[in-house]
Amino acid sequence: MVGRIALFISCLLLFQATTAPVTILFYGDSLTAGHGLNSPDQAFPTLVEKKLIAQGKQVKVINAGLSGETSAGGLSRLDWVLRQPVDIFILELGANDGLRGLPLDQTRKNLQAIIDKVKIKNPNVKLVIAGMMVPPNLGADYTTSFQKIYPELAKKNNASLIPFLLQGVAGDEKLNIPDGIHPNPAGHKIVAENVLKVVGPLVK
Repeated sequence: MVGRIALFISCLLLFQATTAPVTILFYGDSLTAGHGLNSPDQAFPTLVEKKLIAQGKQVKVINAGLSGETSAGGLSRLDWVLRQPVDIFILELGANDGLRGLPLDQTRKNLQAIIDKVKIKNPNVKLVIAGMMVPPNLGADYTTSFQKIYPELAKKNNASLIPFLLQGVAGDEKLNIPDGIHPNPAGHKIVAENVLKVVGPLVK
């Protein structure tokens, strides 16, 4: 009888372990937060969650986007965010650094420090880095060097890379709110697809 109870408990624990949702944490700035939208539910993190669930995948998405966030700000608040276990960590920061013309070495250092902390807290985490670009008015050297940060960090840290988060959206008036920077609901749907191409295969 004791053996049967032990077997039942073991099977129950195994079942719970295999059905636990995959926790996906989006860590970013106003793009992730859904700036300019009527509801955060219109932002791409929620759209990604809905798409994955519709595919029969068990996921839990956490939107940790904060408007105006820089890489330095992201590093400073990371410990609070990492109080919960994370299976997939999507890093979307640095755009505000670039728009402000901040030193690229500092941006790179901050992003790497974020990655290091995530790995220490969650050794088995799957990392995804969202590539970003900045306007050409900052100069060719700056814009080119900025864009290279993301694939270089992805390669160094064995992370998956979204080549350019706003692919198909940036520069299109019909897909952005009046500021021309942040996607509107239609734009976020395209961004969600950009994310799903990379994140989808990581969710088993």
